Amino acid sequence: MDLLRRGLEWLERERVRHATRFVHYVRAGETIQVRATVGKTVFEVRDDYGVAEHTETRDFLILARDLVLGGAQATPRRGDQVRETDGGKVFIYEVMAPGKEPEWRYSDLYRHTLRIHTKQVGVEDAP
Repeated sequence: MDLLRRGLEWLERERVRHATRFVHYVRAGETIQVRATVGKTVFEVRDDYGVAEHTETRDFLILARDLVLGGAQATPRRGDQVRETDGGKVFIYEVMAPGKEPEWRYSDLYRHTLRIHTKQVGVEDAP
């Protein structure tokens, strides 16, 4: 194994250990709890007239191996939800990206971490 790969794997373990929180990932009624690092991406999307619009997404970085739905490792889909509890509220985010941008991408060279782009679609009181 090369030195760069070992270093990146160590860094991912440290990120998960020290910079994550639990969130719930939801698809078609199935819910799993995963560790996620919260981030953001700013997209520039141009309309048909060439006017640029900047849009910010709330991103959730999770280990690809942790996204197991229906008994199999999965990739994010538009319309899935991430539910994040904070301060007595549950913030609901839908997996999506602006324009023709992809809803997710790998965040590292070795495809260990998914960067999932979302937009807040709701908030409710925590149970």
